[in-house]
Amino acid sequence: MSKNLLEGKRGIIFGALDENSIAWKVAEKAHEEGAKFTLTNAPIALRLGKINELASACDSVIIPADATLVEDLEVLIDQSMETLGGPLDFILHSVGMSPNVRKQRPYTDLNYEFFHKTIDVSAMSFHKLLQTAIKKDAMNEWGSVLGLTYIAAQRNFPDYSDMAEAKAMLESIARSFGYHYGIAKKVRVNTISQSPTATTAGTGVKGFGDFISFADKMSPLGNASAEDCANYCLSMFSDYTRMVTMQNLFHDGGFSSMGVSYSIFE
Repeated sequence: MSKNLLEGKRGIIFGALDENSIAWKVAEKAHEEGAKFTLTNAPIALRLGKINELASACDSVIIPADATLVEDLEVLIDQSMETLGGPLDFILHSVGMSPNVRKQRPYTDLNYEFFHKTIDVSAMSFHKLLQTAIKKDAMNEWGSVLGLTYIAAQRNFPDYSDMAEAKAMLESIARSFGYHYGIAKKVRVNTISQSPTATTAGTGVKGFGDFISFADKMSPLGNASAEDCANYCLSMFSDYTRMVTMQNLFHDGGFSSMGVSYSIFE
């Protein structure tokens, strides 16, 4: 049931590909809670996904943008503010991709051109987005920017490969830029470390199905779903979390605090 949590707020949602993606769930719930927003993804992703259905359901405009290109981000932010009628209150950065993982290159034999692409898409794009937004004064005071991350930034998950480095960098950017954006505009910058989730990107990791089961048994509350994560994102976009910034927030059913569980013993 809608509580109008985001009534009157404007934003941009990156990364909605299909109904399995967290960004898709965020968009649906943000629309239910009264927000207006534009949707964006890389041009190739727009061709492969079903984002037109989402845009129609949420009464949103789609603006293609390669998150690694500053010129695309400039156009995206300008057009979003024009379309929505003013500066933004929230941005979701749900962007990540590793060619090494896609091509199943072992971590000890990475292709470094691929590695550079992983960092650029999955982490540096977050800095480019924030830098573009602050230069254009695109965020209202007490706005909120979120990036989606994973606990492999802190712990070793061998098949997550070079995405682990990218997520560690993403979280560091949130802390570093969060200071500067907070001082300049009281804008909050955080990352949410989500449970393993059966998205298109997640299922590309080797052994992902087995790991979802393992994480579910390790977590006292079980794995957090994409819908649960969307609810958490909305709370971070709302005025109820105005003093939360520069944090990596674990949304994983307790997995990040566990050593072992009875279920794993059994």
